[in-house]
Amino acid sequence: MVVGQSPTTNSHQKRIRTDVKTSATIKAAALGGIALLALTSCAANEAAAPAEEGAASSLTGTLVGGGASSQGSAQEAWIAGFQTANADVTVNYDPAGSGAGRDTFQQGASAFAGSDRAFKVDEIAAGPFEACATPDIVEVPAYISPIAIIFNLEGVDSLDLDADTVAKIFAGQITKWNDPAITALNPDAKLPDAAISPVHRSDKSGTTGNFTDYLAAAAPSSWTAGSVEEWPTELGGEAAQGTSGVVEAVTNGVGMIGYADASRAEGLGTVAIKVGDKFVSYSPEAAAAIVDASELEGDRTEHDIAIKLDRTSTEDGVYPIVLVSYLIGCEKYADAANAELVKAYFSYIVSEEGQQVAADAAGSAPISADLRTKIEPAIASIS
Repeated sequence: MVVGQSPTTNSHQKRIRTDVKTSATIKAAALGGIALLALTSCAANEAAAPAEEGAASSLTGTLVGGGASSQGSAQEAWIAGFQTANADVTVNYDPAGSGAGRDTFQQGASAFAGSDRAFKVDEIAAGPFEACATPDIVEVPAYISPIAIIFNLEGVDSLDLDADTVAKIFAGQITKWNDPAITALNPDAKLPDAAISPVHRSDKSGTTGNFTDYLAAAAPSSWTAGSVEEWPTELGGEAAQGTSGVVEAVTNGVGMIGYADASRAEGLGTVAIKVGDKFVSYSPEAAAAIVDASELEGDRTEHDIAIKLDRTSTEDGVYPIVLVSYLIGCEKYADAANAELVKAYFSYIVSEEGQQVAADAAGSAPISADLRTKIEPAIASIS
């Protein structure tokens, strides 16, 4: 069963796009060089960050992007701030999911993508990237957020779990809330003899990719499906469209458990994850700590900046179930107008101001100053 298609489920997406047209229309507009495209930001009319003082912006036009729903709240805030400072620019972002965002960008129907993973090296080599004048793309980490394991269980607000137990729950090997593996880690919790109902994303999702990447790294004997963006159908469970769909399913169903960007976890039970000998709750600080403890991926071009997360770190204070969400654009655009807008928008997002706006709106972890020094030259290369 796929949930999350109702008006309630899609309300978060509707706040970001108030006038969604068909993808065919979008592509036709993009390929025809028309500046005004179909997706409409809700953030244009929302409270915005103060505009920078000084000369009025000379930027004009419409910028279209789409992808990771995890970035939804942050994109609303970024769009509001950027449009306030650039009154003649409209930014539209469709939170259709990371996979859809990458596909749309490759097709040339959007000028940039948001994705909870970078393109793989072989995907870049295969291409195509229709909006780009050359095969080279720019990928920069811009949104760092913990993935919360959320649940709905009467009288229980939090649980301590280790990687193996989480893996067995989502693999369907642990099916009752009072299973000995759960009660052993939570001796003081009143856990019912009731069925566990796992919820997963029905769409191709970077959040799923990051969640399963953690399971594959930290509990390989219990999670054998690997690191995947599309949930393995053989594992069953309830499917929900997008972040909003998962949150709605868990909110409305007692006994449900799922995973979602932590910005959407308010009001639900959450899980602290065992790291070393301690249980660590999600937080922006704990998410930033795992990123700072990780290295950049090798075998990539100078302006393709991807982080290889260390999911098995035992350092104090790190939370390993984290997503690093990327902004993806062309190094050289076929349309110079897109290049100017993308460069300016990306620069705003990774600035201290842009990162603080996202932290305030979505509870994300601002990128470190050290990471920013690596990102800024990549954005500066866009032309």
